[in-house]
Amino acid sequence: MAPRPSSSAAPTKPTLVLLVRHGQTSTTGTLLPGRAAGLHLSDLGNTQAAKASERIAGIGDIAAVYASPLERTRETAAPIAKAVGKRVRTRTGLLECEFGGWTGRKLKDLAKLPEWRTVQTAPSTFRFPGGESFTEMQTRMCTEIQHLVARHPGERIVCVSHADPIKAAVAQAQGIHLDLFQRIVISPCSITPILFGTGVPIVLAVNSTGDDLSTLAPS
Repeated sequence: MAPRPSSSAAPTKPTLVLLVRHGQTSTTGTLLPGRAAGLHLSDLGNTQAAKASERIAGIGDIAAVYASPLERTRETAAPIAKAVGKRVRTRTGLLECEFGGWTGRKLKDLAKLPEWRTVQTAPSTFRFPGGESFTEMQTRMCTEIQHLVARHPGERIVCVSHADPIKAAVAQAQGIHLDLFQRIVISPCSITPILFGTGVPIVLAVNSTGDDLSTLAPS
């Protein structure tokens, strides 16, 4: 008879993923820039990124810093990577949602469209014209996070992404249906720490912009 596995084996340490939204840009709150190239952080966004780097550096060793390939996320990740002695690695899975024909349009104009109500109340049923569905975006983002967690067991990593992908990842981690993810707020340069590898994800905070991250731990 084969020996039974020992119940005293040490459990695998969880991986802490710090989801960071990029800093403010000239279009934040007014346009839907999507994946359009050439959008950089504003002066305020650079200040926000510097503050985020200080907060993250204060929690201890960071194994890796990942970012969406867009300029605003790489510029946010740069001071974080410098503060923790790492380089920025880009991952397409962390990209903004592909908004297709809505890319670059004013939010106030989009809000007048009949489809806007669907985006806000039943996003799981919506696909952007010529772009991604919210469901595809959530699957892409969460699959990327799972891949990075497997690459960094028991470590701490930073993933700099965008508001909607982070909101979708938080919704899945909390067991919330995608149709409710618009109730989650992810501000520029906010930090959302999630523990993976403990059976179910543990969301330590959402949209943190000023707390000492070193105090966050499951009770």
